[in-house]
Order: sequence, then structure tokens, then C-alpha cells
Amino acid sequence: MAEPEPEQAAVVPLYLKVATALRGDLTDRRLAPGSRLPSERSLAHRYHVNRATVRSALQLLREERLVVTDRRGTFAAGPEHEPRTPALTPRRQVFPGGAEAADALVRASLAWEAPPAALTGRLALVPGEPTLVHRHVVLSPGGAALQRSVSWFSRPALAEIPQLGRYRRGKGAGRNGATLQPDLRLLYHWMHQAGLRLTRRESIGVPPGPATAAGGGAARLVVHRVVSDQHGRALEITDIDFAAQGAAWTYEFSG
Repeated sequence: MAEPEPEQAAVVPLYLKVATALRGDLTDRRLAPGSRLPSERSLAHRYHVNRATVRSALQLLREERLVVTDRRGTFAAGPEHEPRTPALTPRRQVFPGGAEAADALVRASLAWEAPPAALTGRLALVPGEPTLVHRHVVLSPGGAALQRSVSWFSRPALAEIPQLGRYRRGKGAGRNGATLQPDLRLLYHWMHQAGLRLTRRESIGVPPGPATAAGGGAARLVVHRVVSDQHGRALEITDIDFAAQGAAWTYEFSG
């Protein structure tokens, strides 16, 4: 199998290195469709990581429909695993800036800063207290912003989700500096791993006034998302502003 390419650990999480190596084996047919992948223990030994890292990598490949898992193990997906009705097949909701974060027309970053005053209490913060902030911009071929999103994470989210903890100030995100192209596509999977049962509330609206934030004058929609846990605590609050005539918005929910 291909080995993960060396990268700086602070930029590319280990599970993404493992997923990239396995993805190469799958797409280049070094792992034939229908063949069984090595066990989690074997993959952990091969790539010098722990089994939790391997599980996150395999989860990502399942999201991409490159592998399937059943009671016998994990297998390279074949034609028999293609969905018969793709439009009706539910998919796990993906955090903004996930699967396309490496695309040339997408920009994502993490920073450490205080949220707007109106969100402070909802995020379990005190006024002026900084938290992790994720920004994501989708650009048109001409460079115009088709979609912008900004997400604020709460104190409980940073305390209970280990994968977010590595981005704390001094560990990859600063008040003035930002971590470029972070990959948070498994955010909701990480939340489930931490034992959090999620409720997502999304409000859609048409902003008043001229279109200025996204789309260069196109009609716009805004989405306000609040992801809460089983205790009613907000984990993530995201505002998304996109050009309705230049970008699509897809709802993808998981149980």
C-alpha cells in the first residue's frame, strides 16, 4: 500500500494522511473493488498511528463511498455499493469547508477571537472571551465570493471534543494569525465520538437591502445554524451567506 506523504502535523491531521494513502490505493486499484482492507490494528501498525486515527480515516472514506463496512470487516467499494437512488440517499451532514477544503476555489481558516456580543452567552463565554472561529469562502472562477460562512465554537465544544482542542490558541490558531485550510469535515463525527447527541436548528432568510456580502449582486440567502447537544448546550453556531443564483444549498442530516 502507498505510504502517507510527509506533511507538517500541525497542518494536516494524522487521520487525513492515512485517508490520503488509502484513497490512493483505492483509486489506483491497488485495492481491488470488493477486496477486504487490513484490520484496524494492522493499519495502525503500518502507519504508526493509534486505532482511533485509523477509525477516523475509514469513516472519512465511508463518507466518500470508497469503502463499506459490515460485520465481516471493511471492503473497497464496488459497483454493487452504488446507491440506486442518489437523490434520495441520506448523507451525513458535512461541516462547511470540509470535503472541498483543498480546492483552489475554496478558502478556509481558523482563528482565535471573541465572538459577537449577542453570541457570547449562548457559547457559554464571558464578554470579551475568545474562542475558536472557522471561516470558509467559496469563490467563483472569476474570484467572486459565492458563499461565506463563519462558525463560532462554544466552551463545552472545545472542552469535550479532543480533535477541536488541538486548535486551541497556541496549538494552531492565534488571535491575529490563522490556520489556513483546516479540514473539519468530520466535525459532526467527532461530536458523536465524544458521546454528544446532536440537534441542529437551521433558519433560512432573505437579508434586507442590496446584495453585498456574497455573489456580486446576485440574490442572496442566509442560513443561521445552531448545533446543540443532548443537554441543550450550543456546540457550534454558524452563519452562512450565499448567492442564491450562483450556489446550491443542500441539507444533509444524520441521526
